[in-house]
Amino acid sequence: MSSQSHRKMSGIRPNKPRTDEIELTELFSSQMSQLCLNEDYSDVCFIVENQRLPAHRVMLAARSEYFRALLYGGLSESTQTEIHLKVPVEAFKSLLRYIYSGHMSLAQMDEDNILDTLGLANQYGLSELELSISDYLRQYLALGNVCAILDAARLYNLEKLTKVCLTFMDRNAADILQHDSFKSLSKESLEEVLRRDSFFAPEVQIFIAVWDWCKHNPNVDIKVSIRITISNYIFNILFVSLQSVVSFVRLPLMNLEDLLHVVRPSGILNPDKLLDAIEEQNTSKYLPYRAALWPEENVATAKFVSRTIMGECRAELLNGDVTSYDMEKGYTRHCISDTNETGIVVELGTICIINHIKILLWDRDNRAYSYFIEVSPNQTQWDRVIDYSKYHCRSWQFLYFPARPVRYIKLVGTYNTVNRLFHVVALEAMYTTNLPKVINDIVAPTANVATIEMSAVVVDGVSRTRNCLINGNYTDYDWDSGYTCHQLDSGEILVRLGQPYIIGSMRLLLWDCDDRTYSFYIETSVNQKDWVMVVDKRNEHARSWQNFSFNPLPVVFIRIIGTRNTANEIFHCVHLECPSQDPNFLLAEKEKQKLMEEKAKEQLRIVNDNQASTSAGSRASTPRRSVNNLRAIAPANVQLREVEDNILVQLGNVAGGQHNV
Repeated sequence: MSSQSHRKMSGIRPNKPRTDEIELTELFSSQMSQLCLNEDYSDVCFIVENQRLPAHRVMLAARSEYFRALLYGGLSESTQTEIHLKVPVEAFKSLLRYIYSGHMSLAQMDEDNILDTLGLANQYGLSELELSISDYLRQYLALGNVCAILDAARLYNLEKLTKVCLTFMDRNAADILQHDSFKSLSKESLEEVLRRDSFFAPEVQIFIAVWDWCKHNPNVDIKVSIRITISNYIFNILFVSLQSVVSFVRLPLMNLEDLLHVVRPSGILNPDKLLDAIEEQNTSKYLPYRAALWPEENVATAKFVSRTIMGECRAELLNGDVTSYDMEKGYTRHCISDTNETGIVVELGTICIINHIKILLWDRDNRAYSYFIEVSPNQTQWDRVIDYSKYHCRSWQFLYFPARPVRYIKLVGTYNTVNRLFHVVALEAMYTTNLPKVINDIVAPTANVATIEMSAVVVDGVSRTRNCLINGNYTDYDWDSGYTCHQLDSGEILVRLGQPYIIGSMRLLLWDCDDRTYSFYIETSVNQKDWVMVVDKRNEHARSWQNFSFNPLPVVFIRIIGTRNTANEIFHCVHLECPSQDPNFLLAEKEKQKLMEEKAKEQLRIVNDNQASTSAGSRASTPRRSVNNLRAIAPANVQLREVEDNILVQLGNVAGGQHNV
């Protein structure tokens, strides 16, 4: 009977939508929250700031590992009905309400209460609540609360919140320095802020703010008192030590007037520090510049008041137009000279931290350019960050280098395959976190760079569609189209990449609509003069997909030359990738590389062990000789006595304890 009823119920199809799940979570939460701070069924009471807060052990233990250990873990609190806690009472009440209901209205709480609750969430292991409060605070950062939030974020190791706070302070450095809350920043947080190259404000303003912070926190900063005696007179001199926050102020960035009329009268720095700063200004090649940081945003635009200050047709370079250019207009240029004294110079609106530059070289024909790029913070000291003067480049250039403060960018063309002019259509400069691997200024890509989007072009080879070898379509091909070819013994397929890349693999799809096979070889070059053979399949019968790996090397030109076709006298290629994008091939190559590295490490370990065993006896017998040899090469700032002691201890250990140190 019951089974028949069950079958009958399962066949019911009511007119209104079917509901398989009962969802009464909101009602449950509301009813459970009524127990919060309620004496009914309470079996424990917390005493916080002289207030009695009733609670229920099982509820707390179910929601928090901390309370589970406290109330049921065998501690003394397990048997106590009253437990005293030294925590902020309002924050603890908010926490209890969250534990009972799963709900917390942050908009109804003041900032101090929110930060206190964040601390309790961290202390009691309520990670979901901690993360939610952290996300809330990230949305409501302001000048008045960012310092307190940064202190809390660092205290509770909230990395994302810390990063957002520091970025906010970078963007509003001048205003933060003048805000009263800056004086309440902890010493550790203040030091972290001052260490940042991106905390960008006039250094004299930073010094004044730090000086005010020191006066507001007299017992926090570390000072050193030096007592000296001269002619029976005793002098007590108070200097700020190297551990002081003042040491993070970059004195060489201040002008002489600020050093003499602002820093010197403060009396908190040894006068020698001022002299050192002045000397560094005059002699140092690299000053510790601060600079603005705008991640993933092009700072070479009118928005940032950037401009081109050298070159012909200067207004064209930064106008953002990368489509409306031709032989007559739409580019900035300079004449190429043998001395490289001319160039195109861009001045950013302010000094910025950048590590990525994109330039569009004029590309309405197949010409190529060679060039180099230098950057400078002051237009006096220039650093060459990109040197492609030996490579043929075309169209868009994607350039990366170590992050540095930059105000001026200089482009110098050294070669044009057509004439003696260097043409640049557009330039972008930014800081990016999406950095590829770079070897000697040259990108070592993981994605395929033999594509139209990456400025590659097919220079030689016959096809019905231009650049079909690199257009990414390797499925739509047949007897008449979809491939690039050349006549055996009289031609080649030549691909030019947009710029030099470090390449160590390729993948090639040979035309395979029947069972024919091919023989071929592949060469690479950076200048179309000196060629290196990286693939040799002249004695093999290859068909369809082909993967190749070889020692990585700089590549601009890829030359594919067919030597045999079992069907006719034409060599056909459908698709080219470099590096290869075949996941199975890449996985096999990764495993191969891992084995090679492990083998190399093992060989190195064996060599080191052999050297250690052969030299241990002689070292142990003549330890003092090693120390004497070290005296000749030890840096001046190394305490020789400490070096001697360390070496004697180590030599004694090597000798198996035979030497008594």
